[in-house]
Amino acid sequence: MVVRVAEVAVASGAIRIVIATDDPAIQAAVQAHGHESILTRADHPTGTDRLAEAAMLLDLGDEQIVVNLQGDEPAMEPALVRDVARLLADHPDCAMSTAAHPILSIAEFLAPSVVKVVLDAQGRALAFSRAPIPFPRDAFGAFPNITPAELPDFPGCPPLRHLGIYAYRAGFLRTYPTLKPAPTEAVESLEQLRALWHGYRIAVTITTESPAPGVDTPADLERMRARFEDPSLHCGLTLRAPSG
Repeated sequence: MVVRVAEVAVASGAIRIVIATDDPAIQAAVQAHGHESILTRADHPTGTDRLAEAAMLLDLGDEQIVVNLQGDEPAMEPALVRDVARLLADHPDCAMSTAAHPILSIAEFLAPSVVKVVLDAQGRALAFSRAPIPFPRDAFGAFPNITPAELPDFPGCPPLRHLGIYAYRAGFLRTYPTLKPAPTEAVESLEQLRALWHGYRIAVTITTESPAPGVDTPADLERMRARFEDPSLHCGLTLRAPSG
């Protein structure tokens, strides 16, 4: 599966692709398929902390942009990887960038497993939460005992689902592990809240389509295997980086 994720990175046109892992077996597997890999410590509390060690081991310059493509996302669209990286490059005031897409169902809006994000006027993250935000007070007056059939109107502020893909400036990656964990981070179990808590800005790109979900359960794994057995569903994952 990690090799499939590496193929997504290749298709995105990334200049360099490195798999950071604490498992020698994973390192051996990706190296057997021609991908670069480094071993990191096994005690990192978050993926961002692991990425910070990788940036140090690779001796990246402060302004170099690193995209964290998680190893359980083999169906991530290569274009979205590019978009997140370009967004950060275009926003020098931001330390990170990420992605979101519109929420279209009430079940998704209310589900704690779905992370929501609210943006400011410049498209930067104001807040992330597992709670339904922004909360339509008038439409949900009887919350939580209501079961509306569809989403109410959100004039000028549509609900957005956060997608678990990030780009960082390498300099911020080195800073992140030195930041005190935020109370909101612990409560929501969302590591990006540490950046907001300490005043760092996160740019957000909006994609109109929901990417295929990642692999979190054995059922997800079987679904993904079926996807890769059907060439019509690969969504470009076997493409290679464009020349130049």
